[in-house]
Amino acid sequence: MTSQPHQMRADASVAVVIPAYNEEARIGRTLATVPASVRTIYAVNDASTDSTAAAIRRAAETDSRIVLVDLPINSGVGGAIVAGYLRVIESSEDIAVVMAGDGQMDPGDLDDLLAPVKAGLCDYAKGNRFLSDKSSIKDIPRHRLLGNLGLSALTKIASGYWHVSDSQCGYTAINRRALLAVDWSECYPRYGCPNDYLVRLNIANMKVMDVPVRAVYGDDWRSHMRPGKVVFPMLRLLSKLFVTRMFRKYVVLNGHPIALVYTFSCLGFVISMLLFLYVAVRTISTGIIPQTATILWGMGSIVSIQLLLQAFEMDHRDNEWLCAHRRD
Repeated sequence: MTSQPHQMRADASVAVVIPAYNEEARIGRTLATVPASVRTIYAVNDASTDSTAAAIRRAAETDSRIVLVDLPINSGVGGAIVAGYLRVIESSEDIAVVMAGDGQMDPGDLDDLLAPVKAGLCDYAKGNRFLSDKSSIKDIPRHRLLGNLGLSALTKIASGYWHVSDSQCGYTAINRRALLAVDWSECYPRYGCPNDYLVRLNIANMKVMDVPVRAVYGDDWRSHMRPGKVVFPMLRLLSKLFVTRMFRKYVVLNGHPIALVYTFSCLGFVISMLLFLYVAVRTISTGIIPQTATILWGMGSIVSIQLLLQAFEMDHRDNEWLCAHRRD
């Protein structure tokens, strides 16, 4: 079991990582709003095809904190964040905060995001727009809100952080201990990176806390995400992350029976599905319901559901100590 995070000194250094792709119109304004308390700003140009890099250089002329990280090839938002994290690790800053290059994250929430990390309550604080005032949630486009709720539910199962919601919010703060605990070279490079980070932090036994933040969507804001192209890749990613966490945490590192309970539950569902197909085909072809197979199907389904719920409960209990909560 990993030790608890410690309270940081009052002058803990903070770096902000800002991934940017084709944000020439917004990046300058975003950089200008970063609070003066931040020591370094790593503006990561993810091989933009517009003048994003030039805009960052212009901003750096008047703000010495800004460091341009110019990626030669497009790496995706996750790859850009990792590039910034690696610079933070190199430069020995204490905390790394991620803010979007399009100004979607309110700088006024930065102190609230940093507070639990500095106080040693958690290793990783993430924004949660659902905990903010209702007007903030109303600002989130409907399709993104529904998608986020679904992904948040699946991310709870995949990551083991059952208390975490708004999993797609990228406004985060991470301490140096957590930065050094994760192999960032293995992380998913594109949309879905926040979910990937949570799984890897859970395997490393890092404490995570949700912090209320405001959603910022200007009149000229538009999403580059296409839901039809995201749904199935995200389902594949979350399935892979879940299996990865089960194997690494509960087989390799721990030897916990949770992995067995999940496995038997899945096998039970497969057998129940085969029995259901047999019952359906037999009934249609002969007009007679095979009673024994029907009973086995019903019993198998009930047992599989019970095992699944038991696995959820065991996983929740085993990870409860990693759930950091705010002190109001």
